Amino acid sequence: MKSVLIIGATGLVGGHLLDRLLQSGDYGRVVTVTRRPLEIIHDKLEQHVINFDELAQHQDIFAVDTVFCTLGTTMKQAKTKEQFVKVDFDYPLQVAKLAKEKKVNQFFIVTAMGANQHSRFFYNQVKGNVEAAIQELSIPVLYIIRPSLLLGDRNEARFGEDLGQKVTKVIPYLFKGPLQRFKPNEASSVASAMLNLSLKNEEGTHVIESKMIEQYK
Repeated sequence: MKSVLIIGATGLVGGHLLDRLLQSGDYGRVVTVTRRPLEIIHDKLEQHVINFDELAQHQDIFAVDTVFCTLGTTMKQAKTKEQFVKVDFDYPLQVAKLAKEKKVNQFFIVTAMGANQHSRFFYNQVKGNVEAAIQELSIPVLYIIRPSLLLGDRNEARFGEDLGQKVTKVIPYLFKGPLQRFKPNEASSVASAMLNLSLKNEEGTHVIESKMIEQYK
């Protein structure tokens, strides 16, 4: 039975992914790294509550087959560009480096539609930078997941994603034709796609754009 580590299990996508991993018969050990305890008890679940600034001190946790990184914040939550970079670039890259050192076979990271190192938008630029930095590590199997606005119930409100949910429900025909690629993604669909893709174990780097997520869920 394979082992998996998920960092970001308290988030929207991470929460759905954790549920699916615990139910999956393909993974016998599920390790979580969080900043606060999860209110879940399961025979397969191994919880580690740590300070993310001290990730390097917990290298042995990363001795698994697959790592899923679903970390992410917003400028509103981060409050400063420096803090945003810390959560969306520094932490994920550190996680990927630790996974590489422990010879993890496959690594998944959730970024965002429009991720681009050369974007004029700070958010997309940071997402593009972390994608590029992780690709340089040459992990055997790397999946970069780029969802659009995420739909689902959150513990905290995010204006853009809340608006996306309302628009999708009120004007379902809006995201047709050329606008199809901007259609929001259900967080549950993203999680299902990630689990299914992890079972393929196809070597190389794979970029899964928002419009592709449905076909893998």
